[in-house]
Amino acid sequence: MSKHKILIVDDEPAIREMVAVALELADFEVLEAENAQQAHEVIVDARPELVLLDWMLPAVSGIELARRLKRDDSTSEIPIIMLTAKSEEDNKIQGLDVGADDYITKPFSTRELISRIKAVLRRTSVTGAEKAIDVEGLCLDPISHRITANGEPVDMGPTEYRLLEFFMSHQERAYSRTQLLDQVWGANVYVEDRTIDVHIRRVRKALAPYGFDRFIQTVRGTGYRFSTKTPRAS
Repeated sequence: MSKHKILIVDDEPAIREMVAVALELADFEVLEAENAQQAHEVIVDARPELVLLDWMLPAVSGIELARRLKRDDSTSEIPIIMLTAKSEEDNKIQGLDVGADDYITKPFSTRELISRIKAVLRRTSVTGAEKAIDVEGLCLDPISHRITANGEPVDMGPTEYRLLEFFMSHQERAYSRTQLLDQVWGANVYVEDRTIDVHIRRVRKALAPYGFDRFIQTVRGTGYRFSTKTPRAS
C-alpha cells in the first residue's frame, strides 16, 4: 500500500525537520514548503493527502492560503491541520471557519500530531467514499463537494458543508452542541458550544430560499437534529 503524502508548510526549518522526522518514522511520505507560494506549487504538482499548515508565514499567511485552497474546487478536498502558536479562541474559530479540519497549538508533541493526522485522514477517507445523499430534492455529493436544492446549486461555506453533510448522514437523531462539535470539528479542538449556533444559522439561511431550512430542527433542551418530519408543537 502506498504511503500517505503529507505536506509540511512552515517557515522555520527546525520545525519542519522535527515534524518530518516524526512523520517518516510513522511511515508517511513527507513533502516540505517554507512559504505559501512553494506550498501551492507542491500541492498542484504532488497532490498531498493532507497539509500541515503554519498560521504565520511570510508574505501570504497560512490562513489566507487555507482560504484559497478551500475556495478552489481542485484543492478544496485536501484536509488541512493548522499549526500555530496562537491559542486565542477567536483565532481557532477563524481557522476552522475557512475550512481547516483540525487545529494544533505550538508547542505540541509529535505523538499528538500523528494521532490528529490519522484521525483527520480517517474522517476524510470515509467522507470521500460516500455516495451522494438525496433528501426530498436536497442533494449533497461528497465526490464533487456540491450541494443542490431541486437542481439549483446552493452556496455554502466549508464548515457549513461539513455540518450539513453530518446531519444528512445521521438523520432523525438529536445531537447536542458538544456532540456536533466533536463530530464536525474533532474531539481535540476546543470551540465554545455557542459557535455551533452561528453555523446552524448559516446552514438554515443557505437552505431557506428552497424551503429546506425546516429540516434543521432545534430540539429544546438537547441541541439539533436533521429531520423531514414536522416537529410537534410544544
